[in-house]
Amino acid sequence: MSTPTIAIATNNGDMGGGEVMLLNIATALRSMDIDVTVLAPTTPGELLEEARARGFDVVPLKASTRLGYMRALAAWRLRNRAVPLWCNGLVPTAATTGMGPRIAHLHILPTGVNALAARIGRLGAARVLVPSHFMASRIRGTHVLENWTEDIAFRDMASRPEGPLRVGFLGRLTKDKGVHVLARAMIEVIARSEREVRLVLAGENRFGDSADDREIQAALEPLTGSVDHLGWVRREAFFDQVDLAVFPSVWEEPFGLVAAEAMARGVPFVISDAGALPEVAGEHFPWIARRGNAADLTDIIREALVSLSTSGRTLENSRARWETRYSPRAGSRRVAELLGSMGGRFDVPTAGGGRNA
Repeated sequence: MSTPTIAIATNNGDMGGGEVMLLNIATALRSMDIDVTVLAPTTPGELLEEARARGFDVVPLKASTRLGYMRALAAWRLRNRAVPLWCNGLVPTAATTGMGPRIAHLHILPTGVNALAARIGRLGAARVLVPSHFMASRIRGTHVLENWTEDIAFRDMASRPEGPLRVGFLGRLTKDKGVHVLARAMIEVIARSEREVRLVLAGENRFGDSADDREIQAALEPLTGSVDHLGWVRREAFFDQVDLAVFPSVWEEPFGLVAAEAMARGVPFVISDAGALPEVAGEHFPWIARRGNAADLTDIIREALVSLSTSGRTLENSRARWETRYSPRAGSRRVAELLGSMGGRFDVPTAGGGRNA
């Protein structure tokens, strides 16, 4: 068994946006004939299972807490200092500070004590990566490696002249994602629409708390009878049963992967102006609401619903933007350009024994 060319250390053992990107990065590296080993805690083990299922070598690090994982990761690094390490998040970045050739990849804007940990953890890193120009504007000395999605087929969307219009949300059902704002906006959308409108919620409260649950449930109460709860479903299953998707985040989104997925699928969508969401959608995207403003979100949703039958050009432009910026091909190209730009600072042996520098 050959020595792994690049190891990628996860931030979390469960699957979130950063872990989706870890697998996308690993896939891009593999397409370049670079061997990849994924490092992750044993508990939770979602990422380990998914990485194995996709055929990657894995190193399970026995840990069930964040501190335990950091200790196990540091111990692994001390035994394998020469292996190029892609630190996919703040946790592995901090745990391996100054240890061997590393890329530090931050997926969330660090604040408070995490900002200090990021400043210390990046010491000695060959590159510090962030997923958007928005995030790069907040963290000095970083390089942008935009996120990308898996391959997603474009759906030719036919307008439905009859039946209810379905407005949907996909993601964590938490306040930072703006679900409570969407619920308040939908009260007005439904009240002012001549046609039946239903709210479709796909997801659950992952990484949130009970306070989020209480506020969101209170906001949804007036919509009783007009909400369909799907739980966690495949993104295609969600996109194919909604007429309009809404991503009304109130926190400063570091990227907005679900918006890129909607662009790929050809589904009309509304976003807030939070963080990098407008950057992902593009300069001329028409349906952007002010974050945290239910009245403005109401107006933008109604405007988008009225425009569904004439949205073909917008959907085609979004798909073209996805193909250029956020498709697997675009992501693999960026990873290759990144490694090629780093020279000897992150000298990566290829599977064939040569160098990719």
